[in-house]
Amino acid sequence: MTYDVIVAGGGCAGVAAAVASARTGAKTLLIERNGCLGGAATMRNVATFCGLYTLGEEPRRVVNGVGGDILDRLRNMGALSPPQRFRGVFAPFDPEALKLVLDELCADAGVEVLFNLQITGAERENGRICSVATAGHGGAQTFAANAFVDCTGDGDLAAFGGAATRYGNPDGVNLGTLGTRFGGIAPGTEVLAADYAQAVHSLYPNGTDVTKDKSVMIRVPISGDLIAFVASAAYDPRDAVSQSRAEANGRAQAWRYLAALRTLPGCENAYLVSTGPEFGTRESRHIEAQRSFTWADIEARRHFDDCIAIGAWGAEWHDRETYKSSFDYPPERGSYQIPLSCLASRDTPNLFGAGRLADGDRRAGAAIRVMGTSLATGQAAGCAAALAAENRFDARATQDLLRAQGAFLTAEETVAA
Repeated sequence: MTYDVIVAGGGCAGVAAAVASARTGAKTLLIERNGCLGGAATMRNVATFCGLYTLGEEPRRVVNGVGGDILDRLRNMGALSPPQRFRGVFAPFDPEALKLVLDELCADAGVEVLFNLQITGAERENGRICSVATAGHGGAQTFAANAFVDCTGDGDLAAFGGAATRYGNPDGVNLGTLGTRFGGIAPGTEVLAADYAQAVHSLYPNGTDVTKDKSVMIRVPISGDLIAFVASAAYDPRDAVSQSRAEANGRAQAWRYLAALRTLPGCENAYLVSTGPEFGTRESRHIEAQRSFTWADIEARRHFDDCIAIGAWGAEWHDRETYKSSFDYPPERGSYQIPLSCLASRDTPNLFGAGRLADGDRRAGAAIRVMGTSLATGQAAGCAAALAAENRFDARATQDLLRAQGAFLTAEETVAA
């Protein structure tokens, strides 16, 4: 049970990392604690790809490679909507179609995928992680590899393996929200965010039984179901007691939000299709990387010699005290470079992180954590890990692999949406 690369976590970042690694020829294992791939996209009702497009009047797609392959497959199934706008520019998709697409993508690349395994520990030798311990219904299993990518979202592999991590940032931790999916809405009904906010205020004027009132209102392709991101809670995902309370409270809020939705024209027969099924954690542990990516880097549109991805999303912040949200746009609502050094552990040379584990300050981390950008950082981490498995890790070599796999590394390579 020895591999070149092990990727922990099968969300967007994890799938992109595993597929990218396998496409280099590395023997790659992807470990996922749930029974499907997709992470937040399939387990948390986050049916929107954010970060794929620049935010100006004429959006450009900044993510390609593995991310582009996923978009093409979803589009061929009629399961991807054209880009839409609410603060940023995003693309809604059907989560069930995405499950199939990710299964097929991993199979085609030769990734070995193991579902229903929870990371429980990791062994370290000579400053490097050498194996990861898991638990499933069949008992405990240990898997060894030459290089690792942590895409668990909560940094479990990095923390258990003794790598330097931190929880959130000194000036805050982003709020978590439970995605709620509603069916039974009359065809042709348009549910506007402002109308929904007013309905919530009318039914709960004191705001004591609910948390947020404003949210993008997503219509899922194929089914036409509506998804909102309003039921929120301030919890610590590392603490089972804290998260358990949040899950129960979020489900109770979901029924109150349903009651508000039913007061809108065309929504009288709405019903709750699903909550989550998991709370959407926006921020947990970050790896302590060789470099911390900062909002100052984004504001300056800093160029990096080790650029491995193009970002475009803004600093989307949801406050734990007030439940209010804010959105800081990047300069000119354009793109910016993301360096490999914010994905590479500073003290564990064969460990990389991607997705929301990337090392960023409060606003930069909030900007690059989204799923569209995670596809790009995941692909970069997978290529870097494949090189590290052969003791050939190098920024230029990583960039060469990414270009060979179709990734965009410069603004000039991006394409019109």
